[in-house]
This record gives sequence, structure tokens and C-alpha cells, in this order.
Amino acid sequence: MTDRLFSDRRDAGRVLAGLLGHYRGLPDVVVLGLPRGGVPVAYEVATRLGHPLDVLVVRKLGTPGRDELAMGAIAGGGVVELNEDVTRALAIPSETIREVAQREARELARWERAYRGELPTPELRGKIVILVDDGLATGASMRAAIRAVREREPAQIVVAVPAAPESTCEDLSALVDDVVCATTPIPFFSMGESYWNVPQTADEEVRELLRAAASARAWAPPARTDLAVLRSELVPTRDGVPSDEVLFHIVGDARFVLIGEASHGTHEFYAARAHMTRRLIEEKGFVAVAVEADWPDAYQVNRFVRGRGDDGSAEEALRGFARFPAWMWRNADVLDFLGWLRERNERLDERARAGFYGLDLYSLHRSAEEVIAYVEKVDPVAAERARDRYSCLEHSDGDDGQAYGFAAAFGAGESCEQHVIDQLVDLQRRSLQYQRAQGLLGEEEFFYAEQNAKVVAAAERYYRTMFGGRVSSWNLRDRHMADTLFALAEHLGWQRAEPAKIVVWAHNSHLGDARATEMGARGELNLGQLVREHNPEDCRLIGFTTYTGTVTAADDWGRPADRKTVRRALPDSVEDLLHDVGHKEFLLDFVHSVRAADLLRKALLERAIGVVYRPGTERHSHYFQTRLSDQFDAVVHIDETRALEPLERTARWERGEAPETYPVAV
Repeated sequence: MTDRLFSDRRDAGRVLAGLLGHYRGLPDVVVLGLPRGGVPVAYEVATRLGHPLDVLVVRKLGTPGRDELAMGAIAGGGVVELNEDVTRALAIPSETIREVAQREARELARWERAYRGELPTPELRGKIVILVDDGLATGASMRAAIRAVREREPAQIVVAVPAAPESTCEDLSALVDDVVCATTPIPFFSMGESYWNVPQTADEEVRELLRAAASARAWAPPARTDLAVLRSELVPTRDGVPSDEVLFHIVGDARFVLIGEASHGTHEFYAARAHMTRRLIEEKGFVAVAVEADWPDAYQVNRFVRGRGDDGSAEEALRGFARFPAWMWRNADVLDFLGWLRERNERLDERARAGFYGLDLYSLHRSAEEVIAYVEKVDPVAAERARDRYSCLEHSDGDDGQAYGFAAAFGAGESCEQHVIDQLVDLQRRSLQYQRAQGLLGEEEFFYAEQNAKVVAAAERYYRTMFGGRVSSWNLRDRHMADTLFALAEHLGWQRAEPAKIVVWAHNSHLGDARATEMGARGELNLGQLVREHNPEDCRLIGFTTYTGTVTAADDWGRPADRKTVRRALPDSVEDLLHDVGHKEFLLDFVHSVRAADLLRKALLERAIGVVYRPGTERHSHYFQTRLSDQFDAVVHIDETRALEPLERTARWERGEAPETYPVAV
């Protein structure tokens, strides 16, 4: 497994062409590849957009003795672009710079003759010029190219690259009209780190690509052999559920089966996932469902389904999910599943009953209260210490962990870091004493309290970290979910004296292996990756996709739930490809279908809708690059889906959003 997104430069070019689709069909567009590596990328962009391809020769000025470090670049027409930070830091004499520039100018002239021969340079005045390279580091070569093009008075300049540091993309955006960076890996080591296969591009390959592009100005779609492959490899499903034979063949003897969702508000994903989970519990010995939900809220449900709690119904047990987004768990599909699980458990003895558990860490205050309540029952003196330690959380109102994090991160309040760690250690040190004090249920109740103490410690760190950067807070959250899952597996395995089998429910972005996605290139990891690394032969990752329909989601965090229309998937996306297969629903099994797995190992866009859906900025807000068959072991595609039904169906939700043509359609 690797976090490199593109198989080669041509693959990267196809991805870029998808991102530049709005330039298809426009007049007076020229695509210029920066030799040599940028030309295979530019060829795919030019032919797929139907525009002419040419080269703009640029040469890097390597630092003497450290050729890989660019001190600048030169382009045709005598353009010289220096990186003054490098030249000043290394005290490079101007005479040395002149000698390197003269040597590279001779090589630049050789490249011009080799690639273009006697042909004139392309006319750029008044045209849209798309500059393409295979990747950027400092951007010195691209800056030289921009200067050289600008002297020829184009109407617009567009920079397009498969991979570059985010800072370089931001710097270039101030120089040109549009910048398209397909990925911005964190940390960025080199262009080559984004490719599986990145051999040196030969001069002859550049010439061949220029000739091929000149002979076919407009791109004609190739025969859709990909659709034939997928049609031959797909497995039928009913309401998103494969047959038992297919499901059990995919799962095998895996202990961890992670079943995702492309949105937090789609009925078919929830219903199909619940049905598959029933079959795994009934026939394959799975003993728990672990979900993307807070530990104490889910544990209230766990007590109900195992016949221990005070709640008289599944709906009452779900009332703990009061925080936004309540519909994610307070909905008709979860209600039905919990009712079934309670009835099933009532027929079994205590140790054979399946449970329902949360993996998330948002419940900072609620979990602190649960720790104090537990210690109060077994050790009132220690409970006072717990109250004192957790009192530093009280400067923020309610269960708003973000308010605590903001205050702690920016010095407006006390950081509780050491206090919450001390409380966790204190609890663990007295584990045997506390378990004995509670008799038969002591071990179970201590586990619940200990996990709450871990949630407080992780949440305290998470809410402080979230104001320092997305990557670090995302990673902390998913590491916590993985740690909770493994602790739960150990706990249940100890109770049953055999390895515990657990089904996990969460969003695709948490369960599909991050190393196969743009997330991994940004430095993000996730639960699916961590489970695969921890149990490489003992887990299965199953995802869902949809092309269009409706979804329950909000306009922004904390806003009311709406029933929104899901726009048709973008071109060059997983969803668009699977829609073109022409079946209403089906499953692809990448474990056993080699041809489908090979086909979907290329980089494509994938849509992710969380609890917020912003159709107006869909490409930016909801899509990322992925290699689907490396991300998942199997995927279920349901072409048209409908919104999840909240238990509290408001008039706003019933009404749904206005059509996109409103008010014209009225």
C-alpha cells in the first residue's frame, strides 16, 4: 500500500483534464507543457479538452554542487527567474550564476531545436494559455514560464499541475488568472512522491506526443472497455445488500468489518448496512457494532439493547443523541435495527448478547460527568479529586468543546491537559479495587468509566489541536477511534474467551484506507488505514457510493436538517463512472475481481457528503482524489438514493429545498 495517487504522468494528466473541464470548448486556448516531464501530462490535458499542444522550454538553474536545489530558472526570450532566498543564503557569486545560466541557455536552445524543429513558436497573443508541468517544488521553473508567456500578451494564464506544496500554489495564484493543483501533499518531499511510476521522459517521447496531438486536435472518447469490464465483474444487490454467499465470501474470517457511507444522511446506506450487520451477527458470530458516535451516548443504547438500561424503548435510548447532528443516529433506520437487536438479545444469555458502542470523542463534558458519577459510587473521596481536576473544563458553557479549545489554545483559559491525564492514571491505578467494589458488573462498569476518562483526555487535546490545523486534529480523532475499537475488541474478547468480531459504521472518509486517497497525500490518516495496518489479514473495508437523489444534511454546522437534492456526480468521478455502467445498483468485489480492481486503481474523484452539504461549492467542498480499489475491499453503488428520515421530521425537512431552477420553475 502506498499514498502515491497517480500511476504515471499520463494518469495525472487525465485527472487534471477533469479538473480543467470548464476550458473544454472555449475558443483560443493553447496548452503548453514544460519539457520534459510536463509534456505527457499536458498531452492528456490538451487532447481531452480538444485544444492544441505545444511546449514552452524552461530550464532549472541548479545550485553548483547541489544540482537538485534550484537557484532559479530560465525560459525562452532571455527570461531569467532567480530564487533570491537561495542565492543569498548560499552567497552564490553573480559570476557563478551567469556561468550556470549560459550553460543552461545552450541546453535550452538544443531542446527548442529537438522538439520544434523549424516550426515557429505558437501565437499566444489574446489566447488562454494553460501551462502544465508534472509537479512543482519551489515553482521557480513555472515562474520563469509565466514571465515568458506574459511577454507574449495572452488573454489569460492558467497553471495546472498534479502535485505541489500548498504554499507554492498560493504564491502562483497571485501571478496568474487560475491555478489548478490536483493535490497538495503534506509534507511535500518531491514531485516523484506522488507517482507510482515516474521514469525520465525521453526527448523522443516528447516529439511523439507533440506529433500525436497535432494529428488529432479534438479528442474523441476511446471505446469504453472500462464499462465492459465493470459490467462483467459486478455482483447484483437488492436494496444495496448482496446475497449471503457473496457477503460471507468477501468477509471470510475477518474480525473487523468496516462498512461506510458516502453521506451521513442517506436512507439506503443506513438500511443496507444494518441488514448486512444483522446477517454478520446471526451467521458469522459478530458480537458488537461500533459506530461514529460519542461513547456515553452510544453506551446508553448499548444498555438498552443488552437489557440493562432504564429506557423502555429504542427511541428513548436514542434520546442521548441530542447534540447536532441528532438525525445521524435518531432516524428510522437506526431505530429499526436497535429494535431487532434488542429482540434478538432477549433470546440469549448475557455473554452471547451483541452490543452497540461509540468510537468518537466529542463528548468532553458528558464523559467527564460520567467519570465523576462512576467514582462517586465506588470511592467518594476520589470523586472529589476528579471534580477538582475536571473543574478546569467549566469555563465553557454546556458541552461546547470548541469553546474550551478556543480558550485553552489562545490563552483565554486554563489548559486541562495534565489534570485529565492525572485523572485517567488515577482511575487505572485503582482498577482492581473499583471492580471488586461493584461485584459481578464491576469489570463492565469500570471499562465504561475508563473509556470515558480516555475520551476526556483525547477530547481535551483534540479541541485544543483543532485551532492549530486540520491535519493534526483529524489524525488525533481517528487515532482515538482506532484505539477505542482495539480496546473494545480486547475487552469483549476477554469476556468471551475468544477473539471478538466487530462491525464498524462510519463515513467512507473514515473507513476507506486514507493511503489510497488525497487525504493521505495531505498527511492525514484514518480509522480504516489504522485497522488495516493493525490487522492486515483480519479486516474488510466496504464502501457505498451514489450518483444522485436526496440527502438529509444542513447548510452549515449546527443549522437545521434539510432534505437536499444531491447533484449529479461530476465527470471523471467514481460515481460518474459507476453510473455509466447502467445498472441501478450493484457491488464490486475488489478482493476477488482482479480486472475491476486493476481498472479502479487509477485516480478518480470521489464525493463525500457529511452532515453539511454545499452544492454551490461541491467540487471544493465534497470531492477528493482516490484509487477506489485500494481504498476499499468492496463497494456498493446505488445510482439514485433518498434522504434518511429523522425521527423529528420538521416542516422544513418535509418541504425539502427549492429546485435549482427556482424561481424560474415556479
